[in-house]
Amino acid sequence: MKALNKQTALKKQHPERVIQFGEGNFLRAFVDWIIYNMNQKAGFDSSVVVVQPIERGMVDMLNAQDNLYHVNLQGLDKGETINSLTLIDVISRSLNPYSENDEFMKLADQPEIRFVISNTTEAGIAFDSSCKLTDKPASSYPGKLTQLLYRRYKTFNGDKTKGLMIFPCELIFLNGHKLKETIYQYIELWQLGDEFRTWFGEACGVYATLVDRIVPGFPRKDIAEIKEKLDYDDNLVVQAEIFHLWVIEAPQSIAKEFPADKAGLNVLFVPSEEPYHERKVTLLNGPHTVLSPVSFLSGINIVRDACQHPLLGKYIHKVMFEELMETLNLPKDELKKFAEDVLERFNNPFVDHAVTSIMLNSFPKYQTRDLPGLKTYLERKGELPKGLVLGLAAIITYYKGGVREDGVEITPNDAPEIMQLLKDLWATNDTLKVVQGVLGNTAIWGEDLNQIPGLTVAVKANLDSIKEKGMLETVKDII
Repeated sequence: MKALNKQTALKKQHPERVIQFGEGNFLRAFVDWIIYNMNQKAGFDSSVVVVQPIERGMVDMLNAQDNLYHVNLQGLDKGETINSLTLIDVISRSLNPYSENDEFMKLADQPEIRFVISNTTEAGIAFDSSCKLTDKPASSYPGKLTQLLYRRYKTFNGDKTKGLMIFPCELIFLNGHKLKETIYQYIELWQLGDEFRTWFGEACGVYATLVDRIVPGFPRKDIAEIKEKLDYDDNLVVQAEIFHLWVIEAPQSIAKEFPADKAGLNVLFVPSEEPYHERKVTLLNGPHTVLSPVSFLSGINIVRDACQHPLLGKYIHKVMFEELMETLNLPKDELKKFAEDVLERFNNPFVDHAVTSIMLNSFPKYQTRDLPGLKTYLERKGELPKGLVLGLAAIITYYKGGVREDGVEITPNDAPEIMQLLKDLWATNDTLKVVQGVLGNTAIWGEDLNQIPGLTVAVKANLDSIKEKGMLETVKDII
C-alpha cells in the first residue's frame, strides 16, 4: 500500500485563489469537492489555501499527505446506489496562523486571491473585544479576517479590484450579515479609518449562504477496506452523502466568477436565502421531527426503515407532500424535487440514522420546524393537518416515558423543567389536562396553543387513540 502524497498520486497545480478558514470534514467533503468539480468541468482553475481557525487542528495531517485525500460519496441517486471514491487535489497548502503568522498574513499580498470561505462552527462568527490588531493572530475568526483584509487594503493602496468575495458556511441564519456586522465592529474597535471601511463595504462582498450535505466524516468502520481498494494509506478519507446544496445570497455576477452551475452542481445564487432556509427547515427537519416519535412508538428505530414501512412510509409522504409542502411559497416543481431528494436521503442504505437521535429537545424543534406549517395549513385549508397533529401527540406520548410494547425503554431527553412538567401532567392520568397543560405552556411555545381552533380537541383524540389502540392503528386512521 502506497503513502498518499504528490509523488505517488497526480496533483494538479492551480493558482491560489481561495482562502478557506477551516479544515474539518464538512468543508473538505463539500466546498473542496465543489471546487474540484469546478476545476474539472468548468475551468475554474483555482486552488485553496487552508487556514486552521484555532490553535489545535488538522493542518499537520493534511500537509503530511501533501493535502491530498479522498471523498467517499454514499447514497441513492435517482434510485441508483452510489459508493464512489474521488481523489481531491485542490488544497495547495495548509497553514496554522498561530505558528505561521507571517505566511498567513502574506496571503493578503497575493493578487490572485479572490474568495474566502469558512466554516468555524456556529460559535466562530463572534466579536471578541479583547482581540487586538497587533495579535498574531487575533483569536476570533472575524478578527483574523479583518487583519487580512486590512493588510490587503494597504498592500494594494485601496485598489477596489482587489476586494474579496466572502462565503461563510457556518450554520447560522443570515451568516453573511452576522459576519459583516462583526467585521465592522473590529474596524470600529481598531480604529482602522473611514477609507478602509468604505473599501471593505464597496470592494468586498460578504454573502449569506445555506449549506446542506450530511457528512458522517472519517469512515472508521470501513477504513481498512477503503485503503485496500484505493491502494493508498489515506488517513483523511471523508464520507458524505450524494446530495449537496449550496444557496448563496449574491448577485448573478458573482455566479459568473464562481461557475458551479457550469459544472452541473447544485449551487444556487439567489436574491434571498430565506425561502430556501425555510424550505430545508420545513421539508427536511419538519418531517424528521414528527416521524421520529411516531416511528419509535410504532417499534421502528431507524429513519430508513420508517420510510420503507408500508404504513409509516405513507405517513411520512402525507406529512411532506400533502401538508408541509402546501405551506411553502416556492414553485411546486422545485419543492417536489427537493422533497423527493429528501426521501432519497432518508432512505440512504449507508446511514443508520436512529430516530432517537433526532428526538432531543423535541418541543423546541416542533415549534420552529412544524408549528409554522400547522398554522399556515390551517389558515389556507380551513382545517388542521392530521399528520402534524399526530406528530405533536406522539411527542407528548413519548415524553410520558415508560416502556414500549416490545419492552424497549422510552427515555425522553429535554430541559429539566419540561421533563418535570410532563411528569406532573401525566401523573393526573387525564389526557385533557395533559394536552391543555402542554399546549398552554408559554415557556415552550411563546404563546398558548390552546387558542388555535380545534387543536386541543384533536391532540386529545390522538392521545386517547394511541393509548387505546396503539400508534400504528392511530396512523392507519389518518392515512
